[in-house]
Amino acid sequence: MKALSGFYYVDDGQTVTTCRGRGKLRHQKVTPLVGDRVEFTPLGDGSGSLDRILPRKNQFFRPAVANIDQLVIIASQAIPVTDPFLIDRVAAIAQSRDCPCVICVNKCDLEPGDDLAAIYTAAGFPTLKVSAQTGEGMDQLRALIAGKVSAFTGNSGVGKSSILNALDDQVDLATGDVSEKLGRDTTRHVELFRLGCGAVVADTPGFSSFDVDRMELMRKEELARCFPEFAPYVDQCQFQDCAHVKEKGCAVLAALK
Repeated sequence: MKALSGFYYVDDGQTVTTCRGRGKLRHQKVTPLVGDRVEFTPLGDGSGSLDRILPRKNQFFRPAVANIDQLVIIASQAIPVTDPFLIDRVAAIAQSRDCPCVICVNKCDLEPGDDLAAIYTAAGFPTLKVSAQTGEGMDQLRALIAGKVSAFTGNSGVGKSSILNALDDQVDLATGDVSEKLGRDTTRHVELFRLGCGAVVADTPGFSSFDVDRMELMRKEELARCFPEFAPYVDQCQFQDCAHVKEKGCAVLAALK
């Protein structure tokens, strides 16, 4: 449920046990991630030994999570303004791991974000506009995350923790003031929360444009497959190695035109 300073907090359905990883995990260079399914041994002092990490269906470097059913990408068109490139980058990485995405435009009480929402709605993503301040859109978001393990991710200051607080009054996460240019993030570690609607949600530290440069990389030949709206066209291009940028006979560019 949480990884912090070398301790791993394991929920067995009845209690949460604070565990240390076994030495063999270090030798295997395997780092437990929030969301991992694990085997552990309870010790006499109430702590535990984390023995084994079960096979993962997916994993991410940023946010550092595993076994996620969907990523909820939080964006904002107020303070700070999210660059769509950040959304595209995270969505492409998720698509490469067969992990669905939800696009959630927060702070619509300050700036509606209609243009940004329209882009991702047209691209086929479940997209909604919410306000953690007014509660707008929270019922729709609860419906999208109920019964699933989701990770909230997005650039610093877009309101991930504020949305979690608004979704469930049993959650009380720290939030802070936001810089218009840089944003600010009060979340310092990844942690899973169980919500009353039946969702399990990971709150994650935000990222900046600099951090995006350190995210997972993929081969350029694979990139087009990570944009689902390209799917009807990519196999119709004149050249098999088409980059869909300026090539002659590109079916994606023809569809865009």
